Amino acid sequence: MDKKSLKHVIDVAMGREAADLCLKNCKVIDVFNKEVFESDILITEGVIAGYGKADFPKAAEEIDVKGAYIAPGFIDGHVHIESSHVSPAEFSRLVVPHGTTTVIADPHEICNVCGLDGFDYMLESSEDIALQVFFQFPSCVPATPFENAGAVLTSKEIAELIDNPRVLGLGELMNFPGVISADDEILNKLMVARNAKKIVDGHSPDLRGARLDAYAAAGIRDDHECTTPEDLKDRTRRGIYVMLRQGTSCHDVIRLLPGINEKNERFCLFCTDDRQAASLVNEGHIDNNVRLAVANGLDPLSAIRMATINAAICFGLNDRGAVAPGYRADLILFDSLEDIRIRKVWIGGKTVAEDGKYLAADKHIEPKKVSGKVNVKDFSISRLELTVSSDIARTIKLIPYSVVTEVGSAKVKTDQQGRWIRDEQDIVKIAVVERHHGKGTVGLGLLEGFGLSGGAIATSVAHDSHNFIVAGDDDNDMVIAINKLIEMGGGMVVVSKGEVLGSFRHEIAGLMTDRPGKEVADALRELEILARERLHINDHADPFMTLCFMALPVIPELKITDNGLFDVRKFKPVTIELN
Repeated sequence: MDKKSLKHVIDVAMGREAADLCLKNCKVIDVFNKEVFESDILITEGVIAGYGKADFPKAAEEIDVKGAYIAPGFIDGHVHIESSHVSPAEFSRLVVPHGTTTVIADPHEICNVCGLDGFDYMLESSEDIALQVFFQFPSCVPATPFENAGAVLTSKEIAELIDNPRVLGLGELMNFPGVISADDEILNKLMVARNAKKIVDGHSPDLRGARLDAYAAAGIRDDHECTTPEDLKDRTRRGIYVMLRQGTSCHDVIRLLPGINEKNERFCLFCTDDRQAASLVNEGHIDNNVRLAVANGLDPLSAIRMATINAAICFGLNDRGAVAPGYRADLILFDSLEDIRIRKVWIGGKTVAEDGKYLAADKHIEPKKVSGKVNVKDFSISRLELTVSSDIARTIKLIPYSVVTEVGSAKVKTDQQGRWIRDEQDIVKIAVVERHHGKGTVGLGLLEGFGLSGGAIATSVAHDSHNFIVAGDDDNDMVIAINKLIEMGGGMVVVSKGEVLGSFRHEIAGLMTDRPGKEVADALRELEILARERLHINDHADPFMTLCFMALPVIPELKITDNGLFDVRKFKPVTIELN
């Protein structure tokens, strides 16, 4: 804001000049005092000038909201836009009508595939859209040194880009073993953030005691990996902000609510982390987190504070998060505190959504440098032969409704050559195929509790290195699924009895598409139905979202990469044999 604009805002606040917009008869949510008061709201130059008086000049536009509630726009504290499967412009179209006006995004998904080209694409494609998008520069590309990703980003690249005003800090430090062991390159990355006076995002599942002390002492100030009220209190005690996550697969809001009290509430906020387009269309975004929290006993004004001012303070966004003079006019309108359903959204004082309809005209960017990122070498059915030299094997054991797994064990059958044979147990083969540099690596394992039978499903969305991942009970179907991904340049596919039942192409880095969000949501829903009805995947697992997290070797306990099984707690590769 320049001097002339600032003078105009002050003059509007004093009633010397007319506002651009006056919202009349509002029930204003005061996030500072945690109360509601009735007032008009004067908006000019994209910010709130004040509340006005009866004798003030008439605004250029007046809207009588007739006693509806006005609150600050919601803020998502941690999200991977790529996980929605749509481009930033389409993501804006999906979330803004739900009241989200700002997101803090970590683009490590596309950076793991495309490196700095991916970061540049996310910056450019989110520049001219209604949604306010800020970024954390990815700290872990790749997530671990034990797998093959599409790129490697070091402290040097971070130092070159962290001063961008839209980059708020360093993205989630998933390499928590590297932090607590004071790994030299991790320290370099932390020092880059410190020297730039930027914040550092956390990712610390299962850290407690001295290990959590060391993680916090490194300067990490938020975490979205809490799963118990005790985790929440452990972190807020150390001054770490805790995000209550509600993604497509990770459902943490309800289980964390008992840990919130009046004393630590200011250190709590909301995030979605990974939320597919279908979830956004059918359930919502941060408004869904808020409704869940309120329905399960959290005071509505507390929930709104967590969705707004708490997140703004956490990330140093001092111009938003409140309905108060001098703050951005990022506002939402709704009728009930007990069941918040967004009727209208303003961003920077402009109407961008009303009654579920997106009204902004966004610019879509051609993904030229981030398309066609597939280079698979020497893949054939023979690469799926799983040899087990023991009759007891490790399994990746699913925990219902979670992407956290357990190290399972099972007595297995093999043929005369020692190759695993499926029996009546709920165990199928899982494989990760390197797709970035033609290295030809294929990691094999066993997945327990998925329920799959009669085919295979595969996807190029496989956190975080995003190689191809496939699960199935028939090697031929698994090969067909991988070959279909190669043909499409990435995406999702369901195969049964030698036939491709359904597929969907992700032309942007094998992670996203620029097709309309509703079309994407419908297509993914159709694939989910196919996976459940034809392949019988269990109800407690989202077919593709659960599968794609099986390749993430920073979430306990046992995961799989293109180099094989990985024990997250031991932070090292392990064999499939248990004895």
